[in-house]
Amino acid sequence: MSIIDLILGRPLASSDERAQQIGVAKGIPIFGLDALSSAAYGPEAALTLLIPLGLAGVAYIVPLSTSIIALLVIVFFSYRQTIAAYPNGGGSYTVARENLGTFPGLVAAAALMIDYVLTAAVGISAGIGALTSAVPSLHARTLELCLGALVIITLVNLRGLSEAGGVFLLPTYLFLGCMVTAIAIGVFQTLASGGNPHPIIAPPAPAASGAMVGVSVWLIMKAFASGCTALTGVEAVSNGVKAFREPTAQTAQRTLGLIIAALIIMLAGIAFLVRSYHIVATDPNGNSYQSILSMLFLAVSGRGWFYYTAIASVLLVLVFSANTAFADFPRVCRAIAEDFFLPISLATRGRRLVYSQGVLILAALTGALLIGFGGVTDRLIPLYAVGAFLAFTLSQAGMVAHWLREKGPHAIRNMIVNAIGAIATGATVLVVIAAKFVEGAWITVIAIPALLALMYGVRRHYDRVHEALASPEPLELGDLTEPLVIVPLQQWSKIAKHALCLAFSISKNIRVLFVASEDCSDELHNDWNSHVSAAAQAANAQIPELILLPSPYRFVVQPIADYILQASKDNPGTRIIAIVPELIEQRWYNYFLHSQRATLLKALLLLKGNNDLFVMNVPWYFK
Repeated sequence: MSIIDLILGRPLASSDERAQQIGVAKGIPIFGLDALSSAAYGPEAALTLLIPLGLAGVAYIVPLSTSIIALLVIVFFSYRQTIAAYPNGGGSYTVARENLGTFPGLVAAAALMIDYVLTAAVGISAGIGALTSAVPSLHARTLELCLGALVIITLVNLRGLSEAGGVFLLPTYLFLGCMVTAIAIGVFQTLASGGNPHPIIAPPAPAASGAMVGVSVWLIMKAFASGCTALTGVEAVSNGVKAFREPTAQTAQRTLGLIIAALIIMLAGIAFLVRSYHIVATDPNGNSYQSILSMLFLAVSGRGWFYYTAIASVLLVLVFSANTAFADFPRVCRAIAEDFFLPISLATRGRRLVYSQGVLILAALTGALLIGFGGVTDRLIPLYAVGAFLAFTLSQAGMVAHWLREKGPHAIRNMIVNAIGAIATGATVLVVIAAKFVEGAWITVIAIPALLALMYGVRRHYDRVHEALASPEPLELGDLTEPLVIVPLQQWSKIAKHALCLAFSISKNIRVLFVASEDCSDELHNDWNSHVSAAAQAANAQIPELILLPSPYRFVVQPIADYILQASKDNPGTRIIAIVPELIEQRWYNYFLHSQRATLLKALLLLKGNNDLFVMNVPWYFK
């Protein structure tokens, strides 16, 4: 087994695609990790902004969470309709493009792509944040740990969809089990104590007193905008409907329903316990930072085996939540590439039936974002959610147009559901942009038009290429003049004989180039008559013309390339074939023992050539 097979797995045939389809059990960790894990950083993002209010800020987490849960329910019913209407995959791009037009579709796609990059970055940084919260000595290594986690997730996703689901299965259900257990214990303790539970390990005291800071609508809006990050990832199931087993739409809907139900339980439970135990967020940039979930687990169970198990599950799920982006980002890129708004290579599946190029591009962008923001979740959160809610809005508006056109038996009811979803998410977009603009949302607002410009530029290029290559005329065989064949040789050898034999079989018009410099051997020049001329005469063939190229500065590749390019200009309409002989080693490391002149010559000729200049590689395999 090769190293690549060991790391990425053996290649899968196209016929194995059905075996790669997943059910509900694997669908939840593959497409739901982002949504589920947002319970760990969504409430914390809201509470972090309420730090100046001290304990008074805790009172606002329940109404904020209630608003977010109501929005989540609206989005859930909207996407159930989308899955039913688009069983082949109804992501925001597809729905908006088919119902609203190309531009709205690309806006949705750009917003979604940016959101997936942020999803991966925020998930990984939040997971490492949970680790450094439990082990403060690792706080200084935050960025290195984030990049290490990114490499692992990338490799897992390159191994295929089904295998990724198997890897993330245990951490996902362990996390859900720990969260439900902690919430159940906390609720029981709260009810048993009459609403004033005694924490086993008390959370840190707030740094500021609520009496000294006033509450403003603006502050609540900012907290709501940050808390809305809990809704990111909800669309993932609708993008990946085709990944599910038959019946695909029903399986996808069940998966989405379970993801949303679990997320609602966690959001409601966290809000209730945070207020009951008076848990206040700590400064994420401080050395004494402790996550909300860490403080909650300590309050309900203390620092025992359950705490460390729960924290480990949170860490793994937060880090692995980036998998949702890795599962969906390549699919979005594939859909856009099929419409020629992104490089068409993004629509090609790799060795494990995944869109490998999309996975690698996402990994590179996520790595750059983590490095740029130091791997700190709080610095990334302000950029988050704008793209997700913009994509939500355009998708649901597209569904309204879809039901207006379909006019089925339940069209009115479905249209109302999607219209409510579009209005709710559209209003949320405005709130998020207004609340987070100065803190970093402006980057997303600028990035979306920039990405749109890039996609339209790619499409214009493909249109120009298609127009230039279109040829309605049939094949023309009127001009079958023999080409001029040019063979550059460095010395007389088996490689030289191999290349010249091919040249004789192609044309009678052959020129052999030899660079004459002080550092080059004159063996070819000295033995030309005995090695080539005599053999050509004996075979009644035209003797090739030997051309000596002077090189006072010891250059070899450049004089050959200049001569061939000039010959092409001097003989317009004549096909010129440049035969480039090359030694092929069996072991890659032996290439470092040879000059790479052949490779450089081919590159120069291909970059500077024209349609009448052909480059033919003649390999000689050394065994």
